Amino acid sequence: MRDTFVKTLVELARQDSRIVLITGDLGFGVLKPFWEALPNQFINAGIAEQNMTSVAAGMALEGKIVFTYSIGNFPTLRCLEQIRNDCAYHHANVKIVCVGGGFVYGSLGMSHHATEDLAIMRALPDVTVLAPGDLVEAVECTKALVELEGTAYLRLGRGGEKRIHDSLQDFQVGKAICVHDGERVALFSTGAIFEEIQSAEAILKDQLGLVPAVYTFPTVKPIDQEVIRKCARQFDLIVTCEEHNLSGGFGSAVAEVLASEQQHARLLRIGMTDQYCTKVGSQKYLRAQYGMDGVSIAGKILEAIDAR
Repeated sequence: MRDTFVKTLVELARQDSRIVLITGDLGFGVLKPFWEALPNQFINAGIAEQNMTSVAAGMALEGKIVFTYSIGNFPTLRCLEQIRNDCAYHHANVKIVCVGGGFVYGSLGMSHHATEDLAIMRALPDVTVLAPGDLVEAVECTKALVELEGTAYLRLGRGGEKRIHDSLQDFQVGKAICVHDGERVALFSTGAIFEEIQSAEAILKDQLGLVPAVYTFPTVKPIDQEVIRKCARQFDLIVTCEEHNLSGGFGSAVAEVLASEQQHARLLRIGMTDQYCTKVGSQKYLRAQYGMDGVSIAGKILEAIDAR
């Protein structure tokens, strides 16, 4: 996903000299195509993410479209005050890019796990929050960010994510995407956890003969209220899946919409349960440890169906 983002940004930056990419002293193998092609539109700010963000804000207020790039929590939590005060407050055209959302850097420990970022970034006024689920969504999100006015956050996987879509003809920020229709259960996902959704689908079909409807939400903020309300009327159970803490994240955004509705559907939120990850291991291992792998997702859905 990160390679796709860089390739897309190179193509866009060739056409628009206002586009600038700033990195916090990393990603050299990945970012090499950008700086070789467009050295005058690339800055290495060093291991100084707070300064990187303030520099980006200043450049944006002088007419640039600036992408800041780092891993895990470093482009967000480390420089939250600069994002809030320098970028969002001034409606600056700064696009904060995190590569490695969730447990991508699982072997490096909790300091490198991005499991609160969606909640924190969507709490900031006037900040758009995007979390593409596959390469096709990543391309469309990158293109949309160049056109979007104001501050935004783009949460990427690291690479190797399964393709969801062959193509997207009418991508819009703020709109969910129906992967396929189904019955009884609507599965909502955001970000690069979609492979676990596919695994859970297979289990549900095998054990219950159930084919759930599946939607991806590449936009967490603004959330697609129309799709949520429609599914709340149509299905018995809505399930949100995110590689993120449940407090304030994607599931909370869906719950906020449902709270004001007289809906038919129950809501089941799947993610981290208000805790820090105290284990170290691969992304796949940590998903299983914290109940976000396909087996766990399917098991929780089966329990919810039985309870109903």
